[in-house]
Amino acid sequence: MTSPGGGRVALDDVAMTPFLKRVTLFSSGGPFLDGYVLSIIGVALIQLGPELDLSAGAVGAIGVAALVGLFLGTTVGGYLTDRIGRKRMFVLDIVGIGLISLATAFVPSVAVLVLMRFLIGVVVGADYPIATSLIAEFTPRRYRAISMGFVAAAWYLGANAAYLVGYFLLRVDGGWRWMLASAVVPCLVILVGRWDIPESPRWLARHGRVDEAEAIVRRIFGADVELEPEATARAGYRTLFRRGQLGKVVFVGTIWMCQAVPMFAIYTFGPQIMGELGLGEGQTATLGEMVIGTFFLVGCIPAMFWANSLGRRKLLIGSFAIMTAALAVLGILPNSGVVVVIVCLAAYAFFSGGPGNLQWLYPNELFPTDNRASAVGAAMAFSRIGTVVSTYVLPSFLIAHGTRATMLAGAAISGIGLLVSILVAPETRGLTLNQTSTLGLASWGRPAPPAPDPLLAAGVPRGASQEAGR
Repeated sequence: MTSPGGGRVALDDVAMTPFLKRVTLFSSGGPFLDGYVLSIIGVALIQLGPELDLSAGAVGAIGVAALVGLFLGTTVGGYLTDRIGRKRMFVLDIVGIGLISLATAFVPSVAVLVLMRFLIGVVVGADYPIATSLIAEFTPRRYRAISMGFVAAAWYLGANAAYLVGYFLLRVDGGWRWMLASAVVPCLVILVGRWDIPESPRWLARHGRVDEAEAIVRRIFGADVELEPEATARAGYRTLFRRGQLGKVVFVGTIWMCQAVPMFAIYTFGPQIMGELGLGEGQTATLGEMVIGTFFLVGCIPAMFWANSLGRRKLLIGSFAIMTAALAVLGILPNSGVVVVIVCLAAYAFFSGGPGNLQWLYPNELFPTDNRASAVGAAMAFSRIGTVVSTYVLPSFLIAHGTRATMLAGAAISGIGLLVSILVAPETRGLTLNQTSTLGLASWGRPAPPAPDPLLAAGVPRGASQEAGR
């Protein structure tokens, strides 16, 4: 495809093709598995607790083990992805998830279960920087927010799938073993879909393999699409902790943590929380959790489009404001009726779609190809410090202070996310990856006018299609 002026089209400005949709779909398999393996333990604990006579400390250790693994996995996975490439890690990681999930079905003790949950966290966490970097580096800017929103939605879809599987396996004696091993099935499907997706041409070009990069672009998009040169950036994990980069890592990690801490609490210990709020116990509580999980999933869909229509900054601030208010109502109002509880939880879940999408979109836009995957891993690792501590403490906190105080604590955490968003959140709507990755901190905390779309400026309609990529 050429522009009306006869020039070549930049990779950032191509139209969406079936290939790009496939990259998004199977790259989202990692977040799907994350939502699945982190949520299935919440249902499994219904059987695990009585069967193994677990203490609050043991429940906390089981719940937090995967999160500790995620901390390590995202950090190491991001570094390796920037070093050895997206493609190789893209396949190896899914194989690791499947094998560890299968092995979990045969654990002989709580200690071994904690170890296996840690290992599953490592391999699942490693997939985040791999998959999202591929999406960001293949997807044109007009569709980047939608593609990253799909990643966030996949997490909630995986969580809901886990609750559905768990609901039926609760009727099976020893069903918790089957629950924890069941991730093998989606792993196989994702592995088949990922197998022949090529290496990122942006990564190849940044590592001196320009001919390979251009060959991939020609094969997928056609001869009239070019891989535009990228601004020179310092490579290496240590560059993330230098002036100008560290602030970006802290910002993304903070909004990620403020969205994830209450959300993980609701998912990991959802059935217990549902019971405390008067929404039933056992299978009934699991169904209630599935309903709330559906709102988490559905909320990602409008957020995909609001990120472009409202802009990233407005979406983030508005979402955190509503989320904070919803949790505060649950904590402040004594003896809330079932309707109030469901409405507040549903509102919190629905508007989590904004921060949920942006926690993937921001780090992939704000960092260059040289350390994009490392940045995703570092920001996620930063956020997981809070989720690890809160998930371990939550069972004891629930017993000592009750659900209302827990909701107020969640509102306070969400409120921190709101404050940080007001003070710091940048606007990246409409910019190319080269432009977003070179934004200076001085431009943060205030809206910035988007760069003009070169195709639209040249008179090419939004619906213009790409002939290549079939």
